[in-house]
Amino acid sequence: MTTTERPFRFAVQAYRPESGAAWRELARQVEGLGYSALHTSDHYLGPGPVSDATGHRPVTLAPIPAMAVAAEVTSTLRIGCRMFCVGYHSAYVLAKEIATLAELSGGRTEVGLGAGWLEAEYEAMGIPFPPAGQRIGHLAEFVDLLEDFFAGRPADTRGAHVTVTGMSPLPLLESPPPITIGGGAPRILRLAGAKASVVSINFNNRSGVIGADSVTSSGHEETLRKVGWVEEGAGERFGDVELEFGAYFLAVEGGATTEEQLAEQTGMAGEELRTFPHALVGSVDAICEELERRREVYGFSYVTVGDRAVEAFAPVVDRLTGR
Repeated sequence: MTTTERPFRFAVQAYRPESGAAWRELARQVEGLGYSALHTSDHYLGPGPVSDATGHRPVTLAPIPAMAVAAEVTSTLRIGCRMFCVGYHSAYVLAKEIATLAELSGGRTEVGLGAGWLEAEYEAMGIPFPPAGQRIGHLAEFVDLLEDFFAGRPADTRGAHVTVTGMSPLPLLESPPPITIGGGAPRILRLAGAKASVVSINFNNRSGVIGADSVTSSGHEETLRKVGWVEEGAGERFGDVELEFGAYFLAVEGGATTEEQLAEQTGMAGEELRTFPHALVGSVDAICEELERRREVYGFSYVTVGDRAVEAFAPVVDRLTGR
């Protein structure tokens, strides 16, 4: 199967449920509306100066317990994190927690991994923020450790960033959960192509904040280059890689957010906004046509939308998944 032939899948990215009850209700709603997955976020910033400075939405719940609860109150929904920042965690502890989640969820876990980018959050938590090359090297070493862990192989990792010795995991899983790696720069996307089942084509957040640079690094030509880097890393396995993107700017006709609001937010309008690779704007028909075009042009078949758009976007999910 080529990337342009893959069936569509849709996920919801949750940022700020107001309570545990709201989180459980969201998980049930997402499953009931036919989405494939519900993703948490591995960020810890709440309302205040850090989130204000970065442009990132505050995040309420820590990912691992939230994923466990969402799995418990659903039966078919896949549960993921978009993305675990490996620099925030002890490598072997995170590997065991991920494997445990995969086992307890009945194999419904999706493993999202990233190198980390939100510099102000690192600083606020007192964690060193290494240069990008070192963060990506850390991610690569963690993926190798995780593959050993999933396979039940003894861990003897003595890398520059991950050191684990004398640990032999008990085999838990009949088959390993799919790994997603996301990013927007050449080295991480080549790594993702080589190692991941799913590659998330994202902003190049080299500035450490969400802003104008994120948008300008994510247009049509830039996105084609990003997909090219994935293909370089994947080689012959490129046809087995699922390509995902986040629809960060979403306005479904009749929904709470309007095209005019997005135009003011992004500085784009008309056709430029409607075809921007991280925006989805217009009627259900128009959005479905645009997603089919993007699958043909970029290979995108996995689409993630924010939790604010769960209901407004559901008709698109119905249409393109054949529910």
